[in-house]
Amino acid sequence: MLNSGNGAVSRYKLRQTAETKSIRDNFDRSDGILAPAEFLYKSRKIYDFIFNVFPLVDKQLETYAGIARHMPDKTLSKQALDSIATKKFHCQGGSIYALYPHTDVDKMVNFIVAYQTISDYLDNLCDRSGVFDETAFRNLHLAMTDALLPDERFGDYYSCYPYSQDGGYLRYLVNECKNVVNLIPAYKVIKDKILYLAGIYSNLQIYKHLAHDIREDKLIRWSAMHIDSGYPNLNWWEFAAASGSTLGIFVLVACAFDANLRAETVQDIYDAYFPWICGLHILLDYYIDLYDDAGNGDLNFVSYYNDDQDCEKHIKGFYAASLNAIARLKEASFHRMVVDGLLAMYLSDPKAIANEHIKYTQGIINASENYAQLLYRICKLIRRMGRL
Repeated sequence: MLNSGNGAVSRYKLRQTAETKSIRDNFDRSDGILAPAEFLYKSRKIYDFIFNVFPLVDKQLETYAGIARHMPDKTLSKQALDSIATKKFHCQGGSIYALYPHTDVDKMVNFIVAYQTISDYLDNLCDRSGVFDETAFRNLHLAMTDALLPDERFGDYYSCYPYSQDGGYLRYLVNECKNVVNLIPAYKVIKDKILYLAGIYSNLQIYKHLAHDIREDKLIRWSAMHIDSGYPNLNWWEFAAASGSTLGIFVLVACAFDANLRAETVQDIYDAYFPWICGLHILLDYYIDLYDDAGNGDLNFVSYYNDDQDCEKHIKGFYAASLNAIARLKEASFHRMVVDGLLAMYLSDPKAIANEHIKYTQGIINASENYAQLLYRICKLIRRMGRL
């Protein structure tokens, strides 16, 4: 047994060495993409992201899956396990904020994975159970705001929902988030912003999962209220898409580890992320799922564009607006890495070259920054390795 174990460790080290070499080779072929200092900064972040943060995400998700397997209600257990198995990349992608300056990596991974797991679990409960009750969905999504409050508040999340015996799983995830929120030095500076983002996220999820004959009207009227008051240049589905991203919450929690965080800094970061980076994030997510959603009868915001060319144009527009908005931020290099990484992660998915996508995906990549194109090649490599 001892020799077998050592052999397994040796094989793992060999495999990791080969993976590391392949990724480094891609970086080595990228001379001239960035100034040397910025390139070195981003290279170290990406390396830490893949080889140090990903294992932390995997370990935490394994813990949650273990709890989910023992839920008394097998319907809830299945939805919890399915959400972890099929949406793991949401936690992986969001965990980039564990590397934000001034954060505690372990605590930030704990928060991101717990919060994103809540989001993905609730999405499954609303989407895959045959329930269309607005009150039930609203009570479930109290978990999204409770998780951002440092007090002992826990809602009756399953009231009005037909299944409830989760063995304390959802409350456990909410408490995991609270444990981190309680330790954030500048929590008061970000509180109003993150609760707003959690509120519009919840409303989006509630309305999006209603019966097909009423969901679109609900979404249009809800989005219109927000667009009229502050986002006149957005289409209603673009505001709705931006509302569906958790990245704005993650970045604000990450920057709140800095005890000297100022309200002006929070506002600048918020304005860059919402609606631009958050919108880019979810539009890309819907873009790669367009054909799957059409086959399943699921609502897809990208389908509201006039045609594929119009969709490509607007995704490029969100990308350009994101880069423009982050240019004035203090940690601009980090945020540019995130924006380029969004393109790379989503467009390297095999679904991004399905059917008519192949032409328009290449158009988006070709119009992106050189570093985004480098990350795109690296993400394709990581996917072939089975790590994404």
